[in-house]
Amino acid sequence: MAEVKEMTIPLRAAWTVPRTRRANRAMAEIRKHVARHMKMSDDEDLWIDEAINHAIWARGMQHPPRRIKVVCTREEGFPIEVKLLED
Repeated sequence: MAEVKEMTIPLRAAWTVPRTRRANRAMAEIRKHVARHMKMSDDEDLWIDEAINHAIWARGMQHPPRRIKVVCTREEGFPIEVKLLED
């Protein structure tokens, strides 16, 4: 049985670093937030969809979005998948 969670990830921490590193920090914040809220263990892997990367980098490195909505799915034997929420 798959565990599915929809979450809105705040990316305000990305705006505390120098502006040339904001998009990189936003991706790191996504990893950190999902690991915490999905209670990820050390032996589990995390897979982030390419669409999330495009959404973060769409306005360039210096202006990532303030928050992003994602869907996280955990299945036995597979990495935790993080995909962009489609409205």
